[in-house]
Amino acid sequence: MALVTLTTVANELEAEMLCGELRANGIVSSQRNASVGGVLYGDAVAGAVFGQASPTEVLVEEAQLEEARKLLPDDR
Repeated sequence: MALVTLTTVANELEAEMLCGELRANGIVSSQRNASVGGVLYGDAVAGAVFGQASPTEVLVEEAQLEEARKLLPDDR
């Protein structure tokens, strides 16, 4: 299945917390660095250069996108 972007959060910690919530509800999720460095050089390089404070995308299985949206905080 294809992964799609559910939302972009401010940093890696926020993404980890959201992914934990999604997984606890049976939704497959992962994250990737959404900074310019992440797009150009990949997550590993961007994480080393820009640290954990980079914008981070939260990804879910396309089939679970609507279910995942229901779990987002109201401000997303």
